[in-house]
Amino acid sequence: MSITQTVSPTNTPPKHEIIFPQGEFWSDEPPLESNLHLTQIILLIKCLEWLWQDRKDYFATGNLTIYYSPNQKKSEFFRGPDFFVVLGTTRNQNRKSWVVWQEDGKYPNVIIEILSDSTAKTDREEKKEIYQDTFRTPDYFWFDPYSLEFQGFTLISGKYQEIKPNENGCLWSEQLGLYLGIYEDKLRYFSPNGELIPTPEEANLQERQQKELALQQQEYERQQKELALQQQEYERQQKELALQQQEYERQQKELALKKIEELTAKLRELGINSD
Repeated sequence: MSITQTVSPTNTPPKHEIIFPQGEFWSDEPPLESNLHLTQIILLIKCLEWLWQDRKDYFATGNLTIYYSPNQKKSEFFRGPDFFVVLGTTRNQNRKSWVVWQEDGKYPNVIIEILSDSTAKTDREEKKEIYQDTFRTPDYFWFDPYSLEFQGFTLISGKYQEIKPNENGCLWSEQLGLYLGIYEDKLRYFSPNGELIPTPEEANLQERQQKELALQQQEYERQQKELALQQQEYERQQKELALQQQEYERQQKELALKKIEELTAKLRELGINSD
């Protein structure tokens, strides 16, 4: 999104050349064009950091200058991608900039530019050419947070070839092992299975919801067990009542028979034939 302010060597007298002190290469990027651009860059950084929280072999950042001339002068070109990832390096967050010759000659593996009206042409043309021919960055994407224009390229035989979207409109990054796609008007990562890579906040919310669901499930199972015990107790009581009913009926029959026997005996005493 941003264009690093540089001066062409051909228009700068040699006496005005300023060589950076060795090791003191500070980032020299202009302010981002809008809060929407800032939000998008932060989103890309923190989602990847959450996903790769156990990894120490990469560096991901945004709006940071990349110096790539060993004799870097103020008049020489340098670039500040809106977002980039370097693989096979250290996750050192104290870098003031990315100085290629101090980083074993490593250039970004992935670059994403966030387009704006003032920089879109440069991002689509000049920067694309630099990232292809000088940086040799394998995966290059650009995204417009307003129009939602999204395009990606992968380096094949030294030339950028457009990445074809999948059925969900996502573009595959071989370097990241992830898809990039638009979700709720933001550029987001998706797993190879198409699942949205959450932000740390979303992940915490999901974890909290999962814990709440687990507790609800435990409470449900407890209630089900309690209901089962109550059902068993009810069935036991019903059986007991049935036995009591049977005992009552048996006793009633015995009483009836006893009364008949007593009445028959009295009749016999009176000389009356019960028949």
